[in-house]
Amino acid sequence: MNRPRILIRLPEPTDKQAEFIDSVAKRKIIRAGRRGGKTVGVGIMAVKDFMNNRRVLYAAPTQEQIARFWATVCKALEEPIDKGWLYKNESEHIIEVSEKTLKEFAKVGIDRSENRIRAKTAWNADTLRGDYADKLILDEWQLMNEEAWGLVGAPMLLDTNGDAVFIYTPPSLRTRSVSKANDPQHAAKMFKRFQELQKNGSDRHASFHFTSHDNPHISRFALDEIASDMTSVAYRMEILAEDVDETPGALWKRETLEKNRILEGGTLPREWDLVVVAVDPSATSTGDEAGILTVARKGDHGYVLRDNSLQGSPLAWANAAVKAYHDSKANRIVAEANNGGEMVSTTIAQVDKFVPVTLVHASRGKAVRAEPVSALYEKDRGHHIGYFPYLEDELCLWVPGGPSPNRLDALVWAFTDLGLAGKGAIDWERVVG
Repeated sequence: MNRPRILIRLPEPTDKQAEFIDSVAKRKIIRAGRRGGKTVGVGIMAVKDFMNNRRVLYAAPTQEQIARFWATVCKALEEPIDKGWLYKNESEHIIEVSEKTLKEFAKVGIDRSENRIRAKTAWNADTLRGDYADKLILDEWQLMNEEAWGLVGAPMLLDTNGDAVFIYTPPSLRTRSVSKANDPQHAAKMFKRFQELQKNGSDRHASFHFTSHDNPHISRFALDEIASDMTSVAYRMEILAEDVDETPGALWKRETLEKNRILEGGTLPREWDLVVVAVDPSATSTGDEAGILTVARKGDHGYVLRDNSLQGSPLAWANAAVKAYHDSKANRIVAEANNGGEMVSTTIAQVDKFVPVTLVHASRGKAVRAEPVSALYEKDRGHHIGYFPYLEDELCLWVPGGPSPNRLDALVWAFTDLGLAGKGAIDWERVVG
């Protein structure tokens, strides 16, 4: 019996794509710049695995991120899909062997076929559940919660000794607000771990790095235009694909934060002199996160107790701030008023009209306000009770002159209101309570 000839049209991989496509490592991590070709590359890889009777599951945080991968595999498999040899479910993003093909397989003694490609949205363990695979591809890994791999992904591959591919672009401060990760540096830490394992002789792990400039199909002019609108650190992270955890010129240093960190079992004051909940509000539910920090004072030292920052409507962050106020038995809420002072006080009053609120009006630049607070840390008088990865990223990646992130702003309001960093750059107004 003559078997049907099926034409698969795969794009020619770039040199950088070929490196990770051809690698036989069971665990691969790919760090690449925006539009560097990483998603098209894993699309080529997925089709090759599919043709080798493997079951491929591709996951990314949003439908928009799935589109490029799905377009690559659908174009490659267009002819067998059109001829009915493969079945495509567009709404579920599934390609698998059709009933027509299974009947042909049965004629030559093949009972069934497991090969399939599926693309789905996933950002944590729960959204990844409900499937199994021989190869698991987690794209935009830096934006996913780490438990997606530890609780679901790794166990999924046990029965078949399957392969895993992690893909990410180092997240700048601009993109971290949409992350579901507990630790925004988790992808960078995995990359470093894979590098060490590879260096020590592991053939099970492999790491790959390439920049946006390594994609020969991308416009040089477009890249230059994008670069002109980015800060230097964002360019290093999102175009050059560098893992940056501390920016030259940042006011805070990782070493300083670590030196003054207090962990469980460490010595804490028996009681606080003052406690405030500081809010740097957002005006809309789809805008930047609202920075919400609880900070305490004892003597001339400041202590960060909680980070309840969130992305949500004004009522959502007001509820979170009032809850933090009651949970920590704070003295007051301090809120930045430059972004709609009346809205801030009115929204908090809707939640609890008895909570005292102080509105702060910034009269000088962000760097001028932040420098006394960073100086306090350098004098070993600023402490974090535990780990606050998103806050600490903002502190160590922000450079004066750029837009300041919301947790950093909330920290400055808190330390200044507590009388730890002076009040010269801020005007104060008690509006409620």
